[in-house]
Amino acid sequence: MHEHSSPLAAEGRAVRLDSFGGPEVLDVRETLALQAGPGQVRVRVTAAGLNPMDWFMTADADTAARFGLSLPCGFGTDYAGVVDQVGKGVTAFALGDRVFGGALSRAVADIVVIDSAGETAANEVHHTPDGVDDRTAATLTIAGRTAAAALAVVRPGPGDTVLIGGAAGGVGVFAVQLARIAGARVIGTGSADSADFLSALGAEPVTYGDGLADRVRALAPGGVTAAIDLHGTDTVHTARDLGVPDSRICTIAGQVDGVQAANGANADPGTLEEIARLVAAGELRVPIAATFPIEQIRHAVELQAGRHVKGKLVIDL
Repeated sequence: MHEHSSPLAAEGRAVRLDSFGGPEVLDVRETLALQAGPGQVRVRVTAAGLNPMDWFMTADADTAARFGLSLPCGFGTDYAGVVDQVGKGVTAFALGDRVFGGALSRAVADIVVIDSAGETAANEVHHTPDGVDDRTAATLTIAGRTAAAALAVVRPGPGDTVLIGGAAGGVGVFAVQLARIAGARVIGTGSADSADFLSALGAEPVTYGDGLADRVRALAPGGVTAAIDLHGTDTVHTARDLGVPDSRICTIAGQVDGVQAANGANADPGTLEEIARLVAAGELRVPIAATFPIEQIRHAVELQAGRHVKGKLVIDL
């Protein structure tokens, strides 16, 4: 018997995959009852944020295996919702608590069960502060952890000019603002139509593509001191052309010899609580590009896979 339990039914819907592949393999299914075991909480999910890693992990069997996934499996990692069952021995959470966190490849579902002491994005739960709505809370885990881990590599501060490649994407909106909060000047690459969006985040926009180094030199004749590549490796090579040392260049999606790749799993303890605090205080905002009901999961993932979304996409449950 569970120590505390809500009378709400535990059955619900979840996005499931019976084969690995693109958005076409995503289906919404009815799920069996999930129960919180010792040390766990059950969360009734209200919103699930999408990330590029969600569809990257489930695109093929080899990639899925690297993340410990096997068929059948779920989809999505970021969630927010309300605790509706508390397992034996859990004291940090109570019925009705608003929470957010990560549930690796199983978050787009009405119900998730989480280890209350989990400490990685694959399995973690945090209290949602007053002043942070559930849709926003559901965008924080993967992108916030990843941006913070990347900034920890390059250590931006007052006097720095940081070039951020792919600045309008889901991780970029966090990286830009966190670098600005740290006191750095930020130049952010994006498409021509993302200029106003980047400016609103606090970045000086520059279009990516051929001639990027010259455009950056024109914006920052005094030089660039650090760089983060959130898309591939083009920003890395531009930063090197601009004289940035490898020790102050970071990637998240590409691999370049001599350049450290950041992993959100290695973000400092307390990272998410601090990011949520900044959101609650109005010091950091998360632009949500669009929301979709769970039934439109395929369309939402297709949109995100196009890699031109400004900000975050959220599934409402």
